[in-house]
Amino acid sequence: MVVTMALRCCFLGGLLLLLLLVASSKGVVAILDPVDFLALQAVRKRLEDMPGSDFFSAWDFTDDPCGFPGVFCAGDRVVALALGDPRAGSPGLQGHLDPALGRLSALAELSLVPGRVIGLIPDALARCSGLRFLALSKNLLSGPLPAGFGSLRRLRTLDLSYNQLSGPVPPALTAASALSNLILCHNQLSGPIPRFPRSAALLRLDLKHNQLSGPIPPLPSSLQYLALGSNALTGSADAVLPRLTRLNFLDLSSNLLEGPIPACVFRLRLEALQLQRNAFSGRLAPQGDVVIPVVDLSYNRLWGSLPPQLAGVDRLYLNNNRFTGEVPSRLVQRLSNGMQLLYLQHNFLTGIEFGPAAAAIPVGAALCLQYNCMVPPFDTPCPLKAGTQKMRPVDQCPNWRS
Repeated sequence: MVVTMALRCCFLGGLLLLLLLVASSKGVVAILDPVDFLALQAVRKRLEDMPGSDFFSAWDFTDDPCGFPGVFCAGDRVVALALGDPRAGSPGLQGHLDPALGRLSALAELSLVPGRVIGLIPDALARCSGLRFLALSKNLLSGPLPAGFGSLRRLRTLDLSYNQLSGPVPPALTAASALSNLILCHNQLSGPIPRFPRSAALLRLDLKHNQLSGPIPPLPSSLQYLALGSNALTGSADAVLPRLTRLNFLDLSSNLLEGPIPACVFRLRLEALQLQRNAFSGRLAPQGDVVIPVVDLSYNRLWGSLPPQLAGVDRLYLNNNRFTGEVPSRLVQRLSNGMQLLYLQHNFLTGIEFGPAAAAIPVGAALCLQYNCMVPPFDTPCPLKAGTQKMRPVDQCPNWRS
C-alpha cells in the first residue's frame, strides 16, 4: 500500500513537472489541474474521430489542454467541454464516454455533437455538482438514464434525445430543482411519467416517441412547451391541461387518451395544437375565436357540429371523426381569405352552409369533404389516405340528402 501511494505521488509529481515545462516553454500562466489533465486523457482514449472528422487532431497532450478545440478553462480547471466539431454536417465522434468525465469537478457544460458514440451514460457525471448544461443528443447511447442526475441542483438543460436509452424516467430526476429543459424524445424509455413538484422551474418537457404509459400526471404550471406524442399514454387530459396556461406548443398525438378536449386549450396562444390519433370524444366547445395556426384533431371520436370559431385556424385537420350537420359557411369562406387547409373527410357531415364567398375556393387551398353523408359540392384534391369513395353508404347516413 505504501509502495502504491509512493508510485502515485511520483507519477503526479512527474505530471506536474511536465505541465510546468510546457507552461514555461509557452509562457502560459495557469497550469491545468493534474486531475483534470488525466481525465481529459482518459476521455480522449475512449473516443475517436469518425471518417472525415479531425476534431482530435489538435489534442496533443504535450501542449496546454486549455487550448484544445472544445476545451474551455477558467484558471486551472476545465469548465466546459464540447466534444466534436459543432459545424452543421460535420462528421461526429465514435467510441464510448469514459467515467473519468465525472472527475472534471468544475465542469458546468458538456455537449457531444451527433455521431456514433455508444454505450452507457456514465453515472459518474452526477459527481459534477456544478453541471448546468448536458447535451448528448443524436448518438447511439443506450441503457438507463442515471438517477443520480437528480442531485444536480444547478442543471438547467438535459438533452439526451435521439439515442437508444431504455428503462424508466427516474422519479429522482424531478429533484433537479433548476431543470428548465428536459428533452428525452426519440428513445425507448418506458413506464410512467414521473410527477414533478408544483414549484418546478420546467419550461420545456419533450418526451415524444418513447414507450411511456399510464396517465399524464399533474405538471408544473411553468411549462411552455409540452410534447408527449407517440407514446402509450392513457386516461383523460382535462385534469392536466387547464393548469398549463403558459403553453405555446402542445403535442399529445398518437396516444390512447380519451374523454373530452378541454375548452381552455383553444384559448392558448399555441404555435400548434396536435391531439390527433387518440380516443378523444365529445363535442368541441371553443370559447371565442381560435387563432392557433395549426390544429390537428384528426383520428379521434369527436362528434356534434363543427364550431365556426375554428375559422381563424390556418391549417385545420378534423378528418376521421364523427362530426355531423352542415359545414359552417365561415370555415369555407376562410379558404378564400387565409386558411390553407381544411380536412373534413371521413365524418358524417350532411351539407354546407353557403355564404357570400363559399363557392370560390382559390387554387392552392386544400379542402377535402370526401366520404361524408353528402355529395361533395367542390371537386378538390384529397390526400391518398382519404380513399376513392366520394360518399358514405346510405345506410350509414339516416339524415342523408343529395
